[in-house]
Amino acid sequence: MKFVTFLVNNEKKLGMCNKDMTRVVDLNNLNLYKRYTDMMDLIKNSSRHDLKLLGKIYDQECCVRENGYFIDDVKICTPIEKLESDIICLGLNYRDHVAETAKSFKDDSIDIPEYPVYFSKRAINPIGQNDSINSHLEVTKELDYEVEVAVIIGKDGMDIPKEDAEEYIFGYTIMNDVSARDVQQRHVQWYRGKSLDTFTSLGPCIVYKSEIKLPLELNLCSKVNGELRQNSNTKNFIFDIPTIIHDLSKGMTLKAGDIIATGTPSGVGMGFKPPRFLKKDDIVQCEVENIGVLENKVV
Repeated sequence: MKFVTFLVNNEKKLGMCNKDMTRVVDLNNLNLYKRYTDMMDLIKNSSRHDLKLLGKIYDQECCVRENGYFIDDVKICTPIEKLESDIICLGLNYRDHVAETAKSFKDDSIDIPEYPVYFSKRAINPIGQNDSINSHLEVTKELDYEVEVAVIIGKDGMDIPKEDAEEYIFGYTIMNDVSARDVQQRHVQWYRGKSLDTFTSLGPCIVYKSEIKLPLELNLCSKVNGELRQNSNTKNFIFDIPTIIHDLSKGMTLKAGDIIATGTPSGVGMGFKPPRFLKKDDIVQCEVENIGVLENKVV
């Protein structure tokens, strides 16, 4: 199932797309157990009855085709419009990006981590499909992109065993972890350089976990103005998703609606010689197999 937030006739709606994402149907026009106010409500409060019914509708597709809108006739928005906490991010979770980062930051101490490297990213109002990335030229001259698979937590949990991790996942989306590299280095900690307004792009949809089974083996890539920059597969994670969820939840409660960004592979702008940072009017596309393409323009 592919869930979206979309805008039609100046009204925000919660929807489900068909498999090739050519049509979308308003969830509240379906015969569900309850009405859902938004994506966060669906993540936190969806019943087994509703998810089972939505699964049947998604598999059959006829209801979406007959009652839905054409995707081109609506605006696909960021799936979750207001986050309840900062995004939990994994740094250095692909071996090739570890080497790239060490070379770019000229720091020989950066090596394959023994334990997951976490940092947080402020994203009160994430942007979505076809929204603009503010280049913030008054703050940064080194604007960069990072394609990532983001995990959406579906229910509260603490001390979660690895073998039970999938039970606590709602689904997956794409994140472009936009980064100001000069700010990131200037402040040592990465928080500020990752957290300027519009520096978190999510979408275009949230794919329910039944569509993407663990362990994840998804191709992912990024392109700038059509040029391939990053190209890898999630099987190259240093720490896989069950390990991350297990480790994070030791002594700390993960909440429904939390987002965990799983890291990015090599090919980011700072990794080139000379660096190839984003500039105004650049089009960035982040693509993940079975999820879609997330596109944004730099302004």
